[in-house]
Amino acid sequence: MQNYKILIRYDGTHYSGWQKQKNTLDTIQGRFERILSQLNGGDVEISGSGRTDAGVHAIGQVANFKLHKKLDKKYVFDYLNKYLPDDIAVTDIDYADDRFHARLNAKRKTYVYRMWIGEYSNVFEHRFLYTLRQLPDIEKMKTAANLLTGRHDFFGFSSVKKTKKSTVREIYKIVIKKNENEIKIIFEGNGFLYNMVRILAGTIYDCGIGKMTCDSIKTVFETGQREYAGETLPPCGLTLLKVEY
Repeated sequence: MQNYKILIRYDGTHYSGWQKQKNTLDTIQGRFERILSQLNGGDVEISGSGRTDAGVHAIGQVANFKLHKKLDKKYVFDYLNKYLPDDIAVTDIDYADDRFHARLNAKRKTYVYRMWIGEYSNVFEHRFLYTLRQLPDIEKMKTAANLLTGRHDFFGFSSVKKTKKSTVREIYKIVIKKNENEIKIIFEGNGFLYNMVRILAGTIYDCGIGKMTCDSIKTVFETGQREYAGETLPPCGLTLLKVEY
């Protein structure tokens, strides 16, 4: 069998997330597996670097899959892009070591959460932006971001239920950029829990508008209670930018 590594981008607006589900055919993983199974002449399982939520987008999603025999990678690349819908594309492909696994081998992930400021909608990019209800204080947002950076137990900043698995993660960097009508919050870390990035973005935003204080962030870390953290911002503003190995 031959292992392949691919780079994917998608507009997640009309999909129920990455992970395949029994009650819907509209998942990114499901789309790929149906096409790859036709190419392979048998079932194929594809593993993504992360299970992006419904409505979340990707520019740099990485995935791997194995086919029964080694096919020309350009042929596989063209085959996938021929049968994928217009809102999903493979942008790169390569042969991978048999032991390579897109999720288990990932070392660093970068996400961006985009917010739009204005009296009108950004008509051509509204599917990739969260339109703000209230203009935040950028300096307060940066203060909150600094408190969230580092190695912590992020259980209270996630939608994870009780689990025996570790919920400790390390955020290497949170960068906040404001440019005219847009605010970007860029997260770099070694991994993220279910809904974690959207909750962190909501926490930073809520601190920026005075709905929360920085003391609330400390309370979440101390208690692990989700109720003290910020809101879960809509998925439309979130995009997976890059995965590093």
